[in-house]
Amino acid sequence: MDAALTRARELVTFWDAELRREIPARQDIFDAHVHLGNDIDGMRGDFDEMTALFDANGISRCFFFCMDEPDRVPAFRAANDRTLEFAERSQGRYVPFCRLDLTEGPLEEATRSLDRGARGIKLHPRAQKFDVGDSRLDGVFAIAAERRVPILIHGGRGLPPIADELGRLVDLHPDAQLIVAHCGIADMGRLAERLGGHPNVFFDTSAWNPFDLLDFYRQIPPEQVLYASDYPYGQQPSSLLIAIRTALASGFDEAQLQAMLSGTAHLIADGKPTPAPTRPTGGDDLRLPLVFARIHSYITMATPLLWTRQSDVIGALGLAINASREETAFPADLGRIRELLEAARDVWAALPGIVEEGARTKAAREAFRLLHLANIVTCTPHE
Repeated sequence: MDAALTRARELVTFWDAELRREIPARQDIFDAHVHLGNDIDGMRGDFDEMTALFDANGISRCFFFCMDEPDRVPAFRAANDRTLEFAERSQGRYVPFCRLDLTEGPLEEATRSLDRGARGIKLHPRAQKFDVGDSRLDGVFAIAAERRVPILIHGGRGLPPIADELGRLVDLHPDAQLIVAHCGIADMGRLAERLGGHPNVFFDTSAWNPFDLLDFYRQIPPEQVLYASDYPYGQQPSSLLIAIRTALASGFDEAQLQAMLSGTAHLIADGKPTPAPTRPTGGDDLRLPLVFARIHSYITMATPLLWTRQSDVIGALGLAINASREETAFPADLGRIRELLEAARDVWAALPGIVEEGARTKAAREAFRLLHLANIVTCTPHE
């Protein structure tokens, strides 16, 4: 196991260096979606770990909020207080959002937290089990508009279509700024139709699948896009690498990339006007060599097995590795993909032998990171 983890860390270090070559020189980065705290699902966002990651990757600021905390009752009050303490500890670097539960005095908790220094609101309809059509959201949007603070709402997995109800709220409260998380993949096409081009609506890039991001960029103007990692669920170098590679593949120019990585989020955080949306970039078609499409499909098959700590009973990872050995016009990319997949395979295979739960979780996340990096390179080859 030690040899497998050593190799995994060597590859992560290599891709850290590759990421530096992808980021424009002297580029500042603002992460628009991170968590600090302890989630009931076992995930933990640690202040010191996140600060070290930010320092290593040139991330100057972030929007952050608590997780779905064990002590979230009543009203996320204790967790929101911890968020404000983290913000003070960061000396202004981390911009705090309060998290609300619509069943427990959301307007009172929003007012209390904003009065104490929160500068945004986080809503999670899947975790807190409410519908985006809930009438209680009208008051939340009204407070956000009055206080001139953004609302960030979960827009990823586990939701029904949300575009029509979000559009209704935006129409009723045009001065409220809204950030739809995870590229709005729960209802991307309809969200793009309803809210694409709206000057006070933004979307963050925290999505795992490169194809989601490529489809997203072709529908949403660059001025509405904010880089985000979803730490601790999203990690580096993969979170930055996927956002940058897919944006460049979609035709972002240097100014648009700079705005996505930090410029627009700084303006939102500082209460300044943001540029008017223009037009989306990217095309309707994807050009990808078939061998890369095959590898992506096998990685996609393997990912939920690794995520749920099962063995690769269908042999998907082996198929991906074998496909990466084909002789094509892309030997360098395929070689990099193969070494990531082989390292992920070796760590994955060693997981059952790790007795201590914390060490096993850490190793599983390392394998997952390698698999994610392989998928990013697969979907955005450079050759």
